[in-house]
Amino acid sequence: MALPILHAHPLSSCCQKVVIAAHALGVALDQQLLNLGDPAQREALDARSPAGKMPLLVDQGRAVAETSIIIEYLQQHHATDGARLIPLDPDAALAVRFWDRFCDFYLMTPMQALTAELLKPEERRSEESAAAARALLLRSYAALNRQLEGRTWLAGEDFSMADCAASPALFYAIAYVPVPDTERHLLAYFERLMAHPSVAAVVDAARPWFKYFPGRAGLASRFYMPDA
Repeated sequence: MALPILHAHPLSSCCQKVVIAAHALGVALDQQLLNLGDPAQREALDARSPAGKMPLLVDQGRAVAETSIIIEYLQQHHATDGARLIPLDPDAALAVRFWDRFCDFYLMTPMQALTAELLKPEERRSEESAAAARALLLRSYAALNRQLEGRTWLAGEDFSMADCAASPALFYAIAYVPVPDTERHLLAYFERLMAHPSVAAVVDAARPWFKYFPGRAGLASRFYMPDA
C-alpha cells in the first residue's frame, strides 16, 4: 500500500506540527516538497485544499487539510501499536484540543505575524502590528507557564497533539520574543520539547532551511550557525 503523501515544506511551522505528530504516531509519510512560488503547484493545492494552505495530506486519493484534522486522521487510520496523541477519555481529549487550539491561535499566529512584517519592504512594515504580536506572545507565554506548573507536557503527563502544536510555534516565537526568565516552567518545557525524539528529528530536518527564516538572527546557535 502506498504511503500517505504529505505536501509540505520543512521550514513551515504548520507542516512541522504534522510531521512531529507522524513521528510520534509511528506513521511513515511520503513527504513531497511544496513550493508555493510555483504556479502549477499553487494551482494544484488550491484545487484540493479549501483554504489553499499547506500542509495537505493525500491518502489513497482522499485529501485531508488543516493540521489538527490531519493529525486526528493519521491517528485514526495509520497509528502503529495503539499510539495516540488525542486521548480516548473525552475530557482529556478536550484538554488536548483546547491547548492545541491555544498554541495555533496565540503562539503560531502572532509568530507568523512577526514573520510577515519582516517579509514586507521596510517602508511598509507596521511597528504597531509587530508590537501587538509581541505583546500577545508574552501573554501567551504567561498562560502556558501557569498551565505547565506540575505538568510534564502541556495537557498532562503524555505527549499529545497539543505538544505537537506547541513545538514549532514556540521554537520560532522565541526567536522573536525570548521567554522571560521568570517563566521557568515554560523554559523547562521548551527543553523537554527539544529533547523529544519526534521534535528533534523535525528540527534536524529543517536545519538546512533555517537560513531562509526571517527571524533567524534570534535562533540559538545550537540550532542555527550562519557560518556553519
